[in-house]
Amino acid sequence: MSTINTRYLGLDLSSPIIVGSSNFTSKVESIVEAEAAGAGAVVLKSLFEEQIVSQAHSMSSRESYPEADDYLQYYTRTNSVDAYLDLIAGARKKVKIPVIASINCFSPKGWIDFALEIERAGASALEVNIFFIPTDKHENSTDSEKVYFRIIDNLKKKLKIPVSVKIGQKFSNILNFVWQMYNHGAAGVTMFNRFYEPDFDINNLNIVPASVLSNPAEQRYVLRWVGMVSAQDIKIDISASTGVYTGEDAIKYLLAGATTVQVCSALYKRGFTVVSEINETLARWMNNKEFRSISDFRGKLNYRNVDNPSLFERSQFMKHYSSYI
Repeated sequence: MSTINTRYLGLDLSSPIIVGSSNFTSKVESIVEAEAAGAGAVVLKSLFEEQIVSQAHSMSSRESYPEADDYLQYYTRTNSVDAYLDLIAGARKKVKIPVIASINCFSPKGWIDFALEIERAGASALEVNIFFIPTDKHENSTDSEKVYFRIIDNLKKKLKIPVSVKIGQKFSNILNFVWQMYNHGAAGVTMFNRFYEPDFDINNLNIVPASVLSNPAEQRYVLRWVGMVSAQDIKIDISASTGVYTGEDAIKYLLAGATTVQVCSALYKRGFTVVSEINETLARWMNNKEFRSISDFRGKLNYRNVDNPSLFERSQFMKHYSSYI
């Protein structure tokens, strides 16, 4: 009989399917639903560093005293964090699955102490969602990447719980970057984040947000890099994210070498039944293939284990597309 339990960030999960950071993990009641549907863990909706700062600024008046501004910033930060701590503590009382906190940040200081409070509230782990836009042409890629490493270093000095880093797709060498994050103490990496993207409204001459929901076609890029990172000698857990709508989608990511698979966009369209259906499809597929555990096939199709690893590379481009030209 096949079992779909696994380990991620040193935590025991009943399923590799994680409900990703979203509105579906912003309330205790929803987290209870996620567990009932079969989720192996949840990543809480992110606490935003920039959101806290902007709240503080919005409460300040132009004519206020510096002392008042300091108080308002402290007040709004403290209350935002308190609400988040209540969510962690409340969820831990109601569910048995791991509750992974999430912080969306862009700097290596100012918010780090909040992470310690998150640990004390009972979070099982912390997923750090780091993103900033380099706007200085004199700053090179190495300088930008050091921001990530400083954040990891600062967190590891304070926390005992494992830290995972959710990254975007835009790095000059993802393999090296993940290796460096591991060397700085990251226990996991989530590949990849879907960041805010601007779109243009040509009728009203405005900049508007583009769609934030992923689609299955976006899996291809993620499959490539999960398959390549998992083939390296890096003892870091990989959580695959983007375009997961079916059990088949999740199986592909596990075959590429992912430790877990995060579901988010599909929940907005179909609710928590997606999680149950993915688990059922995964278990049925494993039984048919006579895989007793996920470790029996995880990474079976990654860069190291396939007969022709060049299939992951651009060298196959002309061969594949010549029939279409």
